[in-house]
Amino acid sequence: MTTTTAAPRRSARQRPGDRVFRGTTQAAGVLILLVLAGVALFLTVEALPALTAPAEEVIGGRGLAAYVAPLLFGTVLAALIALLVGAPLGVAIALFLSHYAPRRLAAPLGYVVDLLAAIPSIVYGLWGAVTLSQALVPVYRWLEANLGFIPFFAGPTSATGRTILTAGLVLAVMILPVVTAISREIFRQTPRLHQEAALALGATRWEMIRYAVIPYGRSGVVSASMLGLGRALGETMAVALVLSASGGVTLNLIGTGNPGTIAANIALDFPEATGVETSTLIAGGLVLFVITFAVNFAARWIVNRRAEFSGAN
Repeated sequence: MTTTTAAPRRSARQRPGDRVFRGTTQAAGVLILLVLAGVALFLTVEALPALTAPAEEVIGGRGLAAYVAPLLFGTVLAALIALLVGAPLGVAIALFLSHYAPRRLAAPLGYVVDLLAAIPSIVYGLWGAVTLSQALVPVYRWLEANLGFIPFFAGPTSATGRTILTAGLVLAVMILPVVTAISREIFRQTPRLHQEAALALGATRWEMIRYAVIPYGRSGVVSASMLGLGRALGETMAVALVLSASGGVTLNLIGTGNPGTIAANIALDFPEATGVETSTLIAGGLVLFVITFAVNFAARWIVNRRAEFSGAN
């Protein structure tokens, strides 16, 4: 009786195209890391004179921290307003496009929302400064008259409407395509079996969305919102055109005194800055870089937490 032994299985030979593609993608990934490291190194080196300079030589004469803190406050405040308005609206539009709108209507509306991302930021700024700000002045006066006891609407109302709230609303429109596009694709990936099971148990369409679609796409929605927040933090020209900044820290969203933002302040002051003033502005850019990097890193961490969840097969 003869026995045959199975020939050892040979590993599949990689095609030349696969090796080229793998090497290209690895090189692209390394290049991105090198660019980030180069940007961080450049900002750190250029900001060192401001970090080591005496307080009286920094813009404002009170030190770097006192100069950057109000700008950082305004940057975060405007971005949070944009997030609070744009994220829920973007998720609602995404749910409408993915589960409510007829297919003939969903596709054109999706294209329109995606096209919002192609509009230059300076166009948003002009729209906010010329049209939206004037349209919001009566609304701000009503808020002051009826809700003036709340610090956010204490007034006196800005006659131009170019307030931090207006800037936040413009940013909300700007982040809308990002939040909507990502959320829409996440909702469309909800396993059909989950949705059909919920409907089979007697759930209405909204109950099916609430208990099957939204829990499945929660991490994607959070990451989309964080990416939108990252863009709102770094927006420059739109905020520079809309916001009439006077400096300082205030919670009044409709008044004449408004905190500035780091990006808009750099764009407005950098052409005339020299010496330590230039280093001070770059130091503000370094702070903005760290915050934006942290926000995007948090978004990626949230996505990776749900990477192992595959849904129903």
